[in-house]
Amino acid sequence: MNTLNRFLKSPRSAHDASNDFLLGLRGFFVVQSFLFTFLQVFAPGAVAHTPNALNSPNTTLHKALKFVSILFWNDGIIYSGLIMLSARTICIPFMTTGGGSKSSIAGFIFRRGLTLWIPVAAALAISTGISHSLSYGHVDAFAQSAGNLSIFVPYKIENALIYFNSVFNLFWVTTKFSDQSGNYAFPGQMMWVINVIYQQSFTIYMTMVIIPYTRRSWRFKGALFFIITAWWVQSWAWYSITGLLFADMAINMDFKVKAQRGIKIYRSIRMPSYIAYILVFAAGAIMQYLWAAWRPEYRNEEIVAHGGLYYTGGLNEDFDVKQPQARDDNYLVLVGLFLFVETSDLLQWALANPLFVYLGRRSLSFFLVQSIIIYTLGIKLYLALGISSNIGAVAVCFFVTLAASAAGTEVFYRLVEIPSQVLSHVAFDWIRE
Repeated sequence: MNTLNRFLKSPRSAHDASNDFLLGLRGFFVVQSFLFTFLQVFAPGAVAHTPNALNSPNTTLHKALKFVSILFWNDGIIYSGLIMLSARTICIPFMTTGGGSKSSIAGFIFRRGLTLWIPVAAALAISTGISHSLSYGHVDAFAQSAGNLSIFVPYKIENALIYFNSVFNLFWVTTKFSDQSGNYAFPGQMMWVINVIYQQSFTIYMTMVIIPYTRRSWRFKGALFFIITAWWVQSWAWYSITGLLFADMAINMDFKVKAQRGIKIYRSIRMPSYIAYILVFAAGAIMQYLWAAWRPEYRNEEIVAHGGLYYTGGLNEDFDVKQPQARDDNYLVLVGLFLFVETSDLLQWALANPLFVYLGRRSLSFFLVQSIIIYTLGIKLYLALGISSNIGAVAVCFFVTLAASAAGTEVFYRLVEIPSQVLSHVAFDWIRE
């Protein structure tokens, strides 16, 4: 009984209550992720950069919808934000223990794999089982009847070997992350994000170990150089090291206190720091809006301005437009947002609300469950309703899938994610003995 109880209770987290605002920020991205996934299926014209939105009339209403989409259900900001936030948080236990022992560092790295592998394998198994029972023909029927050009029928995994390889590759692919069966087989095709987060974990682990042994000023300058070079080669390390730098500044450099004093302009004259944050955030948001509502044909031009190191000695002129990209506009929006979050007492208090913290703790489970619910229960319900009002049908599907996703998330969290966390501790303790 004691062993069973251990696998039903989450291991004690190394994060204390002072970091609840980071969990709340993750919960905020969970809300955005649900809105994006749902609207891409049932109202794709309201989601910026989708084929339906690009083909919609360029009226004032549609421009307004695209602007709202950019701020509240933008897939680029969601997946980029999760990558940066992961880097911001996974290094906290190491930094707050003053470097920790060799064993603790090894534990961080070892447990990271199991706590991601098991939930992903379980979610893909559930998705595969549904695929074999439904064949996902309802997705194609729905897309055609609704004129939805923005969703794809998930790839059907035919046997156990393909399933095993799909899960295996999700943690080994290092380029073209979205071009793999595990991603295509999962509803919504967003599983690649976990692949990037896992791969970038090692960038953080290898970089963070130097922090206790180097000067603060040199760490800051070195991180900036790292970010610039990672940007040049179009690596996701550009986002990850930024997240690590935020963690270092917050924990070791009194960034919040210094930022609240303002930016020194001349002698005793100081400019409020939030003015700089607004400028950074606005620069990214304006770029986003221009590419969505004014000149969508120029949206990918910035991707050329990188070194095409994997296939040429020149610029990145032959990139794959289907691949999710580490983008300048997403980066500026997120840096502006993180600067506000790291330095504002009011914003940290707001993000630390119980609902967002609850969602943040279950973010992985919610991320995995919501797509399955929306692409099965949601679409099936929409096709069965027969409501003459499209808005009415969408509203019913929204509340039903939201409730089902919340319930499914709790079940998945209790039965899969918590046991994976406990198993990671048990397995590491066993191999260490």
